[in-house]
Amino acid sequence: MPQHTPASRMQCIVPPHMLKRIAEHGTPAQQQWARRTLEVSEQFRGQRQTLTEHAALAKFARSEQLERVIYDARNGKTLPGQKVRSEGQAASGDPAVDEAYEGAGATYQLFKEIYGRNSIDGNGLRLDSTVHYDRGYDNAFWNGEQMVYGDGDEDLPVAERLFNRFTISVDIIAHELTHGVTQHEARLVYWEQAGALNESFSDVFGALVKQRQRSQTAAEADWLIGQGLLTANVNGTALRSMKAPGTAAHMNAYKSVDYDNGGVHINSGIPNHAFFVVARELGGHAWEKAGHIWYVTLRDKLSTRSNFQEAANLTYQAAGEIFGKGSVEQKAVRTGWSEVGITIAEEGGGTGGNKGCLLMPVGVLAAVLRR
Repeated sequence: MPQHTPASRMQCIVPPHMLKRIAEHGTPAQQQWARRTLEVSEQFRGQRQTLTEHAALAKFARSEQLERVIYDARNGKTLPGQKVRSEGQAASGDPAVDEAYEGAGATYQLFKEIYGRNSIDGNGLRLDSTVHYDRGYDNAFWNGEQMVYGDGDEDLPVAERLFNRFTISVDIIAHELTHGVTQHEARLVYWEQAGALNESFSDVFGALVKQRQRSQTAAEADWLIGQGLLTANVNGTALRSMKAPGTAAHMNAYKSVDYDNGGVHINSGIPNHAFFVVARELGGHAWEKAGHIWYVTLRDKLSTRSNFQEAANLTYQAAGEIFGKGSVEQKAVRTGWSEVGITIAEEGGGTGGNKGCLLMPVGVLAAVLRR
């Protein structure tokens, strides 16, 4: 079995196996862009691992308050690029620059104002982002110290474009930044169930940032991840749904596969849907109660190789500690995991669930490539 260190794989929005499918079955231009993206992502994987393993020793810029710096790579690959907007400066007029700036701010504010966390590392890390990375780069990622965004397929003919710019959806920005939080807390390995939890926690807080930005309740929210990223050429409105996952949404649909790092994007639909059910049961703003439970679990309880059963048990324990044993909140957590096929025993034990770069469901991509 492969050995996996914490966060040993760079977590991009679009997973490698999806890009490989485009590289094999897309149009000639799509194939070229996909291969280019795969090559660049592979170059960053070793760097990401080194940064993660030495995060405690790294000396990054820190502040007691929100501090953002946006850089422009000007379609090159040198990071961070040219500084184009700093904290407090007016909008630049470049959509990618301003979306990266606002998205980083919305993510910081959720973690700081709701959960008391001072930036990604909990210690005031400055939020650096680079936009316009490379040409034809169909991805976005947190590389261990900053965000990087590609422009999607803007240089392809309109009829061949699959992706818009990767700053277009605030939940994508928050999703990737949350990988940074996980890097500094649970350090979940990017493999099988631990990796699926890594992806799921990023989806959860990505959704919560968007919902808070829109002042939406759980009932009002669409629970879509990456809405706006896919072009009109794609038969889909978002990368995935936490309400109705296009991949596995129950343990009876769990996939044991040797690609996608053991199914991290495929099986993340299971804990995603569990969180959706918890938020639905509790009502109101999902970031207030359900989000609080999930944040405490990520910060204090998960280990690097936690599986779904452990996540269920630990969220149940966290709910009891925060809101009281037998509380409505704790019961909602039990219901959420039960609906995806994972049972929590009274004391937080349980059965089931021990099966072991974002998010486009295979069905969506297949529909594109059949055209």
